[in-house]
Amino acid sequence: MTYTVAVRELCEFTAKLGDLDLRFTPAPTALEGIAGHSTVATRRGAGYRAEVALAGQYKTLRVRGRADGVDAAQQRLDEVKTFKGRLDRQPASHRALHWAQARIYGWLLCQQEGWSHIDLALVYFDIGTQKETVFTDRHTADDLQQHFEAQCERFLAWAEAQVAHRAARDAALGALAFPFGTFRAGQRPLAEAVYKAAASGRCLLAQAPTGIGKTMGTLFPLLKAMPGQQIDKVFFLAAKTSGRQMALDALQRLAPPAATAPGLPLRVLELVARDKACEHPDKACHGESCPLAQGFYDRLPAARAAAVAPATEGGSQGPAPLLQARVREVALAHQVCPYYLSQELARWADVVVGDYNYYFDLGGLLHGLTQANQWRAALLVDEAHNLVERGRKMYTAELRPDSLALARQSPAATRHPAVKKALDKVRRCWVALDKEQTAAGAHYAVFDAFPDKLLAALQQCGSTLSDHFADHPAEPDAALQAFYFDALHLVRMAELLDTHSLVDITQPHQPTQRPQRAAGKAPAPGGSTLCIRNVVPAPFLQPRLQAAHTSTLFSATLQPARYYGDLLGLPDQHVWVDVESPFASAQLQVQVARHISTRYPDRNASLAPIADLMARQFTARPGNYLAFFSSYEYLQQVAHVFERNHPHLPHWRQSRRMLEAEQRQFLDRFTDTSEGIAFAVLGGAFAEGIDLPGRRLIGAFLATLGLPQVNPVNEQIRQRMQALFGDGYDYTYLYPGLQKVVQAAGRVIRTPSDEGVVHLMDDRFGRSEVRALLPTWWQA
Repeated sequence: MTYTVAVRELCEFTAKLGDLDLRFTPAPTALEGIAGHSTVATRRGAGYRAEVALAGQYKTLRVRGRADGVDAAQQRLDEVKTFKGRLDRQPASHRALHWAQARIYGWLLCQQEGWSHIDLALVYFDIGTQKETVFTDRHTADDLQQHFEAQCERFLAWAEAQVAHRAARDAALGALAFPFGTFRAGQRPLAEAVYKAAASGRCLLAQAPTGIGKTMGTLFPLLKAMPGQQIDKVFFLAAKTSGRQMALDALQRLAPPAATAPGLPLRVLELVARDKACEHPDKACHGESCPLAQGFYDRLPAARAAAVAPATEGGSQGPAPLLQARVREVALAHQVCPYYLSQELARWADVVVGDYNYYFDLGGLLHGLTQANQWRAALLVDEAHNLVERGRKMYTAELRPDSLALARQSPAATRHPAVKKALDKVRRCWVALDKEQTAAGAHYAVFDAFPDKLLAALQQCGSTLSDHFADHPAEPDAALQAFYFDALHLVRMAELLDTHSLVDITQPHQPTQRPQRAAGKAPAPGGSTLCIRNVVPAPFLQPRLQAAHTSTLFSATLQPARYYGDLLGLPDQHVWVDVESPFASAQLQVQVARHISTRYPDRNASLAPIADLMARQFTARPGNYLAFFSSYEYLQQVAHVFERNHPHLPHWRQSRRMLEAEQRQFLDRFTDTSEGIAFAVLGGAFAEGIDLPGRRLIGAFLATLGLPQVNPVNEQIRQRMQALFGDGYDYTYLYPGLQKVVQAAGRVIRTPSDEGVVHLMDDRFGRSEVRALLPTWWQA
């Protein structure tokens, strides 16, 4: 059986040596890289060909790729690399890797054209200056063939192992049985829809009720589809730790220990954030600073082989799951960085479980690898309603005055005049912008484009700081680096600015009690927050969805479907399925308190009626309840009245910025025998992603429609939504609010035997347009 590998993948496996070194320069964006390659091509002669597909064979290994440029008349091949900053700071290991790639392409081209020799050119294109630096070397075809075969030989044993693993994996998945014998009600239709979407290579948007087992109902059919659809990778993407853990638990059920069944040869990798995996957070990522970066690529082959080797404990036939603890254990045993080892292992895993950003972010690792290696990838997007807000955050860039202030106070700004000068120029442009806004009497303003002078200052500052970091690798400076990365992201988003985003500036609210400043007076210049605020992530998410062979986005709250289709950029031919609830309306009493208004002007009047309603329900049926409010302030107001009027009833409250241990303590109070009412904030840690079946939770109170606050920012979003989709209020306020309500209420009924009650405490829940967005099986 032939194993196919990309030229880049082959060389990164065989030709990367020495230290892990991230000091050179920030890589250009994908769009900058494409534009740079295009510029180089247009400067060449008429017979110049760009993006030339090449392929070759060595034993059972097929190598393929696209040469950046070929000039047949001169028998020359160009390997083009775009960069920012100073080329003389490029580590020698980077240059060696680039030459290795050029030589592979050179042999493939000589073989295809029958040439006896060729000129290879490394073309380094500076994104900033648009200048080229070219290194040329002449090679004979025989020399290049020897180089090609040597690289292939180094990779061949690994490739043969991958072929054997893939065959064993596909055979096992073909025979895989559902671990629970029978599907839950509603789980089979979901599984069938996922399988059909995979078979047809389409995108599926699936609304499925909470409690039917969506994680297993999506993972199982997609794994079953892998052999027939020749799917290389499954990426399970979640917004929260709880979602990732549920996926890992489900995969563990699918691959039981060898003591109970044959092990499943499935490589499962958990990706975690850098700050959770880093062993030396006080050190920079290069060999002169971090011992785990020194010689990283020299020790990587042994660490990689150990990580993917089959487990031996208990006679298991399959590999041990590459969870965070396992990757760390292997990494430290071989003295390599755990975080970057996990990034390497993403190339060789079958299923990768991680956060949304690993695929959907601008620099998403999994998306980049999928593109580079031409994988047939399958996506599972858990709790996909969260992808709207998370997508917006990924493509929003913000500059805050405290970030610049800390950078200007950093040691580097004191010691190095060039750094100080660049930061001061940003400050001056920022102050001038604030003065213009102050003169106009506006605390919040929206611009048609990002201000040119400030953008130019940020671009220049980014270049200066890039040079500084390369020149002074032994001077870690967290504040300066934080501002640097913020500035880079803002410049990138400014280059991509379109109708999907707003450019706004917000002045801080000023306290009126300060005697030295009159009430309402504008703040000092330079104190504003600048933002490129993404409101429609679809243009950024859509290409990533299209890059996958199939994708399934699932959640209990994806209503209305057109809202998610518009904002997430789902392909025109995507499939929608609304899985019927397995729960009967008799299981959940839904009560609408039409005598209560939670509108802001009516808050004080609502406190006592809400507290009394909660007390009556608890007295009639003691047990555990969750009460959700629109803000911490409102929560505290109702809790105070509840405690005063009903002191004998047990209750506890969510506090601001609870640590993980405090959140566990909060949830630990929900037991099968406990009783009480827990006060929580809608949209917070306890409004979704928690599982309290049976007597652990028997009811919920919702003192809010969850509508976002009416403020200048949201009003601008409403106007933009109106212009784009003709439904400004619903897209900005109603749909996001009701999604939170349904998610929170979904905590009550988790299993077919659960029974409970939900009180919707606001007269607006009686409106037909609101009722239409609630689950159809609810009967209020």
